[in-house]
Amino acid sequence: MKNIFAVAGVVIKELYRRKDFYVLFIVTVLICLVMASVNVFNDAKVARYLKEICLLLVWISSLVIAVTTTARQIPAERENRTLLPLLAKPISRSELIFGKFFGCWFACGLTLLVFYVFFGMLSATKEHEWPLLDYLQAAVMHWFLLGIIVAMSLLGSLVFAAPSSNSTICFVIIGGILFVGRHLDQVATSMHEPLRTIVNTLYYIVPHMEFYDLRDLIIHNWPVLEWKYILLALLYAAAYILVFLTGACLVFRRKAVN
Repeated sequence: MKNIFAVAGVVIKELYRRKDFYVLFIVTVLICLVMASVNVFNDAKVARYLKEICLLLVWISSLVIAVTTTARQIPAERENRTLLPLLAKPISRSELIFGKFFGCWFACGLTLLVFYVFFGMLSATKEHEWPLLDYLQAAVMHWFLLGIIVAMSLLGSLVFAAPSSNSTICFVIIGGILFVGRHLDQVATSMHEPLRTIVNTLYYIVPHMEFYDLRDLIIHNWPVLEWKYILLALLYAAAYILVFLTGACLVFRRKAVN
């Protein structure tokens, strides 16, 4: 575990030395402040609309940070010729994979904390309340969703040639799952065999990332979910994270590093 957390610490420091997070955070802050300055007859529905826009920006920014940061980890080590010296130390390939994962995931968690604290403060100025449990549930679910995305991007970085192609394919897959994946079972009902079985199987195989979208909980000030459902969703995410990381370890074990 010492080696894993040492690699994770380096990844976290690397993220905050780069400008990706700062640029996205500043852009999000500026857009949110402009949207928050709009006041139309103190209408509550307008406040909800502004919250929806701000949360959408937080989601987009966090996805970009998670995918782009993870996609360049292994290729950057190879390009900088630091991969062989790193593996020459008493650290295994699996420890390197898990270290990269935890580093990217923890870094995403820190960025989410910054984003949600800012959003909560901004929302409190408009609605004069701060539903802490709603924000906590939404942030935790969002963080575990990013865990799935980080693990998937890490596996992709070992399969695809360049970080750019890996990032593009990951964004396409994530968009497809979020917007289409939830409807695959309905689409399958209008198909004939064997295509119906294939689409139904795909519906149950892909990770359903829409489970982790609790933005409506915050936007409409709905009551918090029961924690047993949150726990089941987190276990579901942990299972997919383990699957992707196991795949990454197996691929990296067979891959030449020179």
